[in-house]
Amino acid sequence: METAMKLPVTVAGALMPDAHHGYGLPIGGVLAADNAVIPYAVGVDIGCRMALSVFDLPAKYLAQRTQELRKVLLDNTRFGSGRGWERGQRLNHDVLERDEFQAVPFLKNKLATAAEQLGTSGSGNHFAEFGLVDITDPANELGLPLGQYVGVLSHSGSRGLGASVAQHYTGLAKDVCKLPAEAQHLAWLGLDTEAGQEYWAAMTLAGDYASACHEHIHRRLAKALGEKPLAKVENHHNFAWKEHLADGREVITHRKGATPAGAGVLGIIPGSMTAPGFIVRGRGAAASLASAAHGAGRLLSRTRAKAELSEAQVRRTLADHGIELIGGGLDEAPQAYKDIHTVMASQHELVEILGSFTPKIVRMDGA
Repeated sequence: METAMKLPVTVAGALMPDAHHGYGLPIGGVLAADNAVIPYAVGVDIGCRMALSVFDLPAKYLAQRTQELRKVLLDNTRFGSGRGWERGQRLNHDVLERDEFQAVPFLKNKLATAAEQLGTSGSGNHFAEFGLVDITDPANELGLPLGQYVGVLSHSGSRGLGASVAQHYTGLAKDVCKLPAEAQHLAWLGLDTEAGQEYWAAMTLAGDYASACHEHIHRRLAKALGEKPLAKVENHHNFAWKEHLADGREVITHRKGATPAGAGVLGIIPGSMTAPGFIVRGRGAAASLASAAHGAGRLLSRTRAKAELSEAQVRRTLADHGIELIGGGLDEAPQAYKDIHTVMASQHELVEILGSFTPKIVRMDGA
């Protein structure tokens, strides 16, 4: 983060309480730049996001129908690196008709893979889960009475489309923006250059594609439940926005693993499989560049988690918390994450809590 703050295009920056190491900008890093976009300050999984649907179903529904809901997740979601739908199951969406697939030269051969992977999720920390929503703020913008509901929460991004855009334009940025070794992943593209404009268009498309993926995930799960959601909340990270600082200056705000938390903006900050996530309202704090944490953040790297944790240990923890897990690996064990309550306590000046989401039936990549 200190390296990022030294870039000549940097105007301001902030580090969120869930921050940990990442290529280029750290995960949990927020950087405001002057007329420049940094592909690796956006991240590889462009437009990765959280989406929550709230249903008018009682809490006991989850306990009574656990096996049925396991099958609903298995039948209606797809997970894994490179994984898509089988040909007869592919979905459609207006995002696949977008001009950018033809107007941006790099995107011309990306449509087929995007169509195949629409409505699917990647590996790592991506998930789709059933859980309990507790609404605790009577003035919530969702229009929901105080109480407990069933919810569907999903976390995934722009799949192969976003990854290929990130890699291609980072390569271009490194070619035109020569930086010292410790800063080379922070190479930028000027927004007044052709490459910068192309990246911006491709990034925007990838973000909209990620949103379309969640739209399909939630639509399929709602149909399987035979219910219409009472309310929905969605927010994204790994993106760059054109915004204005308090002094009126326009900047490009990069949020890599950080939740937009402008005044009145709603979002979801997840915990772990055994810890609640929170539905929040942003306070628009200038010091954080109107941002907040995007989760609990990693306590153990993936390598350390695999080396230090055992299957039996993780299974016991999940059983103790009544969590039904489909897939998942040691690298995503609850013990690999920071305490979400500590993270939330350290950002009470950034967000207000409207309610919580407690996972119960979790689907991730893996057998």
